[in-house]
Amino acid sequence: MSAVADPVILVRELSVGYESRVVLRDVSFRVEPGEVFVILGGSGCGKSTLLKHLIGLHEPMEGEIWIGGENLVASGGEDRRRLMQKFGMMYQSGALFGSMSVLENVRLPLDAYTDLPENAKNLIALSKLRLVGLAAAAGKMPSELSGGMQKRAAIARAMALDPGILFLDEPSAGLDPITSAGLDALINQLSERFGITFVIVTHELPSIYSIADRVIMLDGQRKGIIAQGCPHHLRESASDPWVRQFFNREAIGAT
Repeated sequence: MSAVADPVILVRELSVGYESRVVLRDVSFRVEPGEVFVILGGSGCGKSTLLKHLIGLHEPMEGEIWIGGENLVASGGEDRRRLMQKFGMMYQSGALFGSMSVLENVRLPLDAYTDLPENAKNLIALSKLRLVGLAAAAGKMPSELSGGMQKRAAIARAMALDPGILFLDEPSAGLDPITSAGLDALINQLSERFGITFVIVTHELPSIYSIADRVIMLDGQRKGIIAQGCPHHLRESASDPWVRQFFNREAIGAT
């Protein structure tokens, strides 16, 4: 293994926003192979906006997003379609289709991007459900699943095409502590077993300390990254007092 591996994701001088309103300006960072990389910050800091740009839902004002050595911003047509298959996405709510069974939901990327036989797609979808502990729920409808199970099913769907990168939006939101801890354990297991690179948006400190190899912290007023590194290190020795307060869950003005 080389001393310095090429990044899985490379963001260069990225500025994003809506119409003329800039949300983030000149943001640059890299995500290394196999990392669990967390994007965090206070409410309205631009976490979700950045994530939407990383998965190609919006075009940036300026800058570059490289995924697996290919420029997402400059891609189009069949090249963009192929590039989009390099990653999977789990949305905050799970975003499962209520009229489809759990197995059918997980099979959707295979239906969209492959011409495999039906039985092969079902076998692949079932194998992904098995990885997240939901094989027994394959025939159920999403409404029959708990919130945590729905998020596990959404992760299984994101893995359907065997992408090297998984983007997760607030995976612990709305879950009780025990269910959230189980989801953290699943993320760690998938990372260690398959070497999947995770990019996760969250502000849940227990999850961050449990899963994150490295974080970047965004700030809405400064419109950029105000801290990056290991969350345990930032908690103890970040140079910015507000960053230390965030990681120590201290009220503003606390001493």
